[in-house]
Amino acid sequence: MEYIYGALMLHAAGKEIDEKSLEKVLAAAGVEVDKPKIKSLISSLKNVNIGETLEKQVIAPSPMEAKEGKVEAKEGKKKKEEEEEEEEEEEAAAGLGALFG
Repeated sequence: MEYIYGALMLHAAGKEIDEKSLEKVLAAAGVEVDKPKIKSLISSLKNVNIGETLEKQVIAPSPMEAKEGKVEAKEGKKKKEEEEEEEEEEEAAAGLGALFG
């Protein structure tokens, strides 16, 4: 993963993604450089438009965001149920008022 992150960092900085620059980034990060992995990654990225690829990607929610979404959904459902119960109580109260009105 470090190799991909290094390539993404070079892309974000507007630098050319080549073996030499990727090796420098990885070495600066304290990663033990494996030159065959670098060559493989560089050749894999040769015909890839990284910016376009990143724009098209759908990002899945993190587990925490998914959990928060479930909590929000449950809270929304509870509020809806409470509102419905209140409406039913109001309707029942209005009906009783008509009996004694």
